[in-house]
Amino acid sequence: MTAHDFSDTPQGAPAGAPPHRRLPAWLVPLKWVDDHLEKVIILIAYSGMAGVIFVEVIRRFFFNLQAPWSTSIPVLLFLWLTWFGASLNVKQRTHLSLNEIRMRLPYIGQFLCQILDAVLWIAFGALVINFTIDQVQLAHMNFAIVPGTNNVMQWWFYLATPLAWVLIIIRVLQNLFVDVCRFRRRDPFNLQPSIMD
Repeated sequence: MTAHDFSDTPQGAPAGAPPHRRLPAWLVPLKWVDDHLEKVIILIAYSGMAGVIFVEVIRRFFFNLQAPWSTSIPVLLFLWLTWFGASLNVKQRTHLSLNEIRMRLPYIGQFLCQILDAVLWIAFGALVINFTIDQVQLAHMNFAIVPGTNNVMQWWFYLATPLAWVLIIIRVLQNLFVDVCRFRRRDPFNLQPSIMD
């Protein structure tokens, strides 16, 4: 299997998954983004948070200095970390979903639970996006800056929430597509995903 292989099932799919098919070369970068987008954003946000906190602790301890924004930027970066982390968990199906109950249901009951999950995620996501876009617009229109800075805008950080929830909805639809394909083939659902993928 090469990097150009593609499947409608996520990594770690159970035995009996459909055969892979090759991706056209122009889709390979998009496939990479699809596979790694959340991880890259999480890494950048976490590195930024840890870097600022580490440097500022050293500066405060040894030099009695501290950047005035060092307590606000890490908190705002945490928005990017948590919401895109939530998207990654939805993508990998490692979010809280009461799988012990689902595994005891008949096959059609498991499928209906997967559909119910998707409907609830999409409905909740639409609400979150609607209300957080208002927050982003309000911060943008009021030229709200991050405390301790002169020109770092708060809306840059608040944008994480609606963007991540759009991505969550995309991940939900991707998972639903996989579930429908599995249901049509009568393959078992992946109700015990690995958090190490």
